[in-house]
Amino acid sequence: MKLADKKFMVIGAHSTIIILWASAFPGIRAGLESYSPEHLALFRLLIGSAALGVLALVTKMRLPDIRDFPAIFMLGFLGFTVYHTALNMGEKTVNAGPASLIVSMTPIFSAALAALFLRERFGRVRWTGSAVSFAGAALISLGTGGGFEIQTGILFVILASISESIYFVFQTKYLNKYGFLSFTSYTVWAGTAFMLVYLPGLGNEIFHASAESTLSVLYLGIFPTVIPYIALAFLASIGGASEAVSSLYLTPVMAFVIAWVWLGEVPAMLSIVGGLIALAGVVIIHRKDSSKGVTEIYENGSSKNI
Repeated sequence: MKLADKKFMVIGAHSTIIILWASAFPGIRAGLESYSPEHLALFRLLIGSAALGVLALVTKMRLPDIRDFPAIFMLGFLGFTVYHTALNMGEKTVNAGPASLIVSMTPIFSAALAALFLRERFGRVRWTGSAVSFAGAALISLGTGGGFEIQTGILFVILASISESIYFVFQTKYLNKYGFLSFTSYTVWAGTAFMLVYLPGLGNEIFHASAESTLSVLYLGIFPTVIPYIALAFLASIGGASEAVSSLYLTPVMAFVIAWVWLGEVPAMLSIVGGLIALAGVVIIHRKDSSKGVTEIYENGSSKNI
């Protein structure tokens, strides 16, 4: 595959992740109107697992090696069970602004973990871009009037962000072995298996839920749950963990745009300014002259030098 084609695929993958994950914030909020955080996470993952099961049959996906089961289940637990349950619990009390800001810290956590455990390089310019984007995300949150009170909900969202960061960083070895579609499927199924402890009562909630809430969960299960993870796994397989999540700072920006269109929520001027700053930070991160390692990755397919 040509370098230009790979770069186009990378841009497309980043765009897909940003748009679909941003849409999850209003979707979760709608789902929580009728579902508990645990049942929402379980229902969402059951739908995602079924969708991936269809893909597995169509592609004749092979089963993972038995010796990899412990790692797959641990990563599935962190990346899906903990992440979705904790995020849902957090959004019971934390509004979209602060929640999206905290989740946008995932690239910082991932880069730190990748540098510490995998010896991935994340140079000064890219750290500067991360700081600029984080500052922009902070302005977005302040523009909503959400504030930064330390409460249980915020701690749950932080837990979600950290668990997702661990998942992103330590999946690379298995992506190289199984490919991004297969490994994402394995970990979604593993995460769903842990969630089955919440199966009692789910049927009753589905029966009494509003149509809007149930449709929101169906959307969450197919789009934000499955597709972004496949795109992230693809990015990590060719560019390393920190590259895969480097543009997630744009998620809060897109979240407010979607909420504006979908829910009629007009963002404050401070939020708009913050969005522009966050965008500038992402541009810094992806500057051609500051990402020699990334370019080399695209040329030789290696994920050792970013």
